[in-house]
Amino acid sequence: MTETMLQRIAEALERMSPAPLEEPDFSNGTAFVWHTGPDRLERVETVARVDLSLLVGIDRARDTLLANTSQFARGLPANNALLWGARGMGKSSLVKSVHAEVVRQGLPLKIVELSREDLPSIPRLLTLLRAAAPHRFLLYCDDLSFSHDDQHYKSLKAVLDGGIEGRPANVLFYATSNRRHLMPRDMIENERSTAINPSEAVEEKVSLSDRFGLWLGFHPCSQEDYLAMIRGYCDALEIKIDDAELRAEAIEWQATRGARSGRVAWQFVTDLAGRRGIAI
Repeated sequence: MTETMLQRIAEALERMSPAPLEEPDFSNGTAFVWHTGPDRLERVETVARVDLSLLVGIDRARDTLLANTSQFARGLPANNALLWGARGMGKSSLVKSVHAEVVRQGLPLKIVELSREDLPSIPRLLTLLRAAAPHRFLLYCDDLSFSHDDQHYKSLKAVLDGGIEGRPANVLFYATSNRRHLMPRDMIENERSTAINPSEAVEEKVSLSDRFGLWLGFHPCSQEDYLAMIRGYCDALEIKIDDAELRAEAIEWQATRGARSGRVAWQFVTDLAGRRGIAI
């Protein structure tokens, strides 16, 4: 048997049974991204986020999530949170900004981003994070939802319920979704109408959202909130523009997009800054 063949066999065995994942240096960063194939946590040098004070029109959600996160960072009881609702209203921005604010206050907290496609790997990730105590981790999944034949939701129960071991005491889970029950309404109605027992047809999937202790709803913003968002961004970026001109341009921009949201407000400010030669 040649040396090359032996090397191939060794590599195949390594893929089948990889070496234990080495714990990253958590003391040298506050934000990480979880990757699989192979499993690894990569440190994020610069997190894309905005200052918490710039998130306008979501005061109740902001205060609730900040209080919950601060409790967890201090080692007190806290709930997993589902941020659901209108697109572009700052759900993911709020999670990242709240984490930054908690760290700014001097509380030790790491954030780990997990993609929906990697949900089946959650048990392995939880094992790694459990062993990393006393570090505390905010596990975050953006744009979480499930389709009709999607079985990934079963993996999510590991972090929400924890199975026989229970959820690691040093891990909290936050998710954002456009759907309150994490699956489309027409799918819920279709399964109820075609099932022998309609009341149980979607109970397992729908009840998944019930496992989040906090439900924070985000709704389309009013025109005044939309304009307040833009004014806040302009002030923070030192873009000089009078209120009448800003209002006229911002409303025209919103009309061309057919919607108002925090995302649309930021896109307008980006365009405005570019036209005026101001770097963001």
